[in-house]
Amino acid sequence: MSSTISKGRLWTARIMSGLVTLFMLVDSVSKLFKPAAVVEGTVSLGYAEHHVIVIGILGLIATVLYAVPRTSALGAVLLTGYFGGVIATHVRMDAPLFTHILFPVYIAILAWGGIWLRDARVRLLFS
Repeated sequence: MSSTISKGRLWTARIMSGLVTLFMLVDSVSKLFKPAAVVEGTVSLGYAEHHVIVIGILGLIATVLYAVPRTSALGAVLLTGYFGGVIATHVRMDAPLFTHILFPVYIAILAWGGIWLRDARVRLLFS
């Protein structure tokens, strides 16, 4: 398997991974600063206010691991677990399927797709 990839493929991978990273950084950092809307949203999902920071830290750790090329696969695994929790929460809340329940699936597909496009080792895992 060739270790070189085209510029188009590389940029597509970077954009996909960048979108995931940007989204998760905004989400995680907003939980650390705890603006009223974030706290209200988290509490409305059934979590206590003191869980907001814990959720933010967990998301931030997974995102930083994902953003570092050497640990991106580990970060993707942790983000996938994080997204599983988001899915479970929205299922429990009987949220709309395509906009709420499946949104973390869309982000996970971008996350893994970005790694798959740029890393031959990940492509081997899925072949």
